[in-house]
Amino acid sequence: MAMTYESIVEAARNKFYDADVSSVNGTLALQINIEGKAASGIFYIEVKDGKVNIEPYEYYDRNAIITMNGTNFIKLINGKLDPVVAYTTGKLKVDGDVNAALELIKFVK
Repeated sequence: MAMTYESIVEAARNKFYDADVSSVNGTLALQINIEGKAASGIFYIEVKDGKVNIEPYEYYDRNAIITMNGTNFIKLINGKLDPVVAYTTGKLKVDGDVNAALELIKFVK
């Protein structure tokens, strides 16, 4: 199956669908910038009031922006790429609150 921006957003929705985010106080929001030849685009993951919302838009009042390619993002949410390793090796770039980014990513394990 060819990877598209839409399939990446759909994979993220499926992964976070039943995540237990009750431990998050207030709002935690990440903008995800997918870059690459196969797929590129922007979407956001927002945790608010115990629910996860994922929409194909920019999110201005965000905690952080994560930039990575689609293949690595899929590996990340499927637990095949450790977020800390991805960050330290430059496969995952964070602009903003690194801790917020890592906190949100841990919900998909």
